[in-house]
Amino acid sequence: MKEQESVSPELLGKAVKLADLVAYQAGSVVSREIVSKKTGTVTVFAFDQGQGLSEHAAPFHALVYIVDGAADITISGNPHRVSAGEMIIMPANEPHSLKAPEPFKMVLVMVRS
Repeated sequence: MKEQESVSPELLGKAVKLADLVAYQAGSVVSREIVSKKTGTVTVFAFDQGQGLSEHAAPFHALVYIVDGAADITISGNPHRVSAGEMIIMPANEPHSLKAPEPFKMVLVMVRS
């Protein structure tokens, strides 16, 4: 099956606030994929306090940009507190996890090679 490629048409050619693309939901992680291509994806997430993503690895680099709040991101056992306006690159094939010490929103950019 051929992979579906898309870009959210309502976002094309418009200035938008990334934080407005997803809303916090109690006890949940909310995501919205805004670009999906064979070469990569861009997804916006909202994590409620205490939520997270368990440790995993990806075969390509992943850039995380925090738009609101702060996240605890662990890469290969090394903890990082990443706050609004900051980014971190999670290296390919390195185990990483995310945890919300407070509600936070982020953009995840994955570029496949």
